[in-house]
Amino acid sequence: MNEQIFHYLNGFAGQSPFFDRAVIFSADQLPWFLLGGLLVFLAMHKDKRKGARDLVVVVTAALVAWAVALLIKHFYLHPRPSMLLGTHVLFTPEDIQSFPSGHATFFAALPAALYFYHKKIALLYALGALFIGLARIIGGVHWPLDILGGYILGGIIGASVYYSYNRFSSGASTQQ
Repeated sequence: MNEQIFHYLNGFAGQSPFFDRAVIFSADQLPWFLLGGLLVFLAMHKDKRKGARDLVVVVTAALVAWAVALLIKHFYLHPRPSMLLGTHVLFTPEDIQSFPSGHATFFAALPAALYFYHKKIALLYALGALFIGLARIIGGVHWPLDILGGYILGGIIGASVYYSYNRFSSGASTQQ
């Protein structure tokens, strides 16, 4: 089923130069716009202390998620579809291992942690993560399960970092 879904989505690649450019943008440039937008949004927070807290928790969650994804890739060797199948590849991935998707993991952790502070913005970022994940499948560099695994891992880590921060910060404030 993983391969069937991959072939279906990857079948859209190479059909239209405009669509291909949109896929490449979603996979490679959209992540930078989302990250930049988040940093600006949190820096412009009315309450600077809460904005700084939100920034630390959300960015920490995403970085921890990314690091865990890289660690898993190091031990769980799973080649990209372009290495196993005759696929239409729209861009070159950073490495040869595909599970879990580092992009999906990182960009799922952002809205998972952000949700507890800014629900509407988090939903926007979840939509961005969806576009990034789909683009990486259509672009031929990830299996659907790579993306799904990244979403699950990122969501769990994002929420865990939020809860860990709250537990740590409430424990530290009661000791004073």
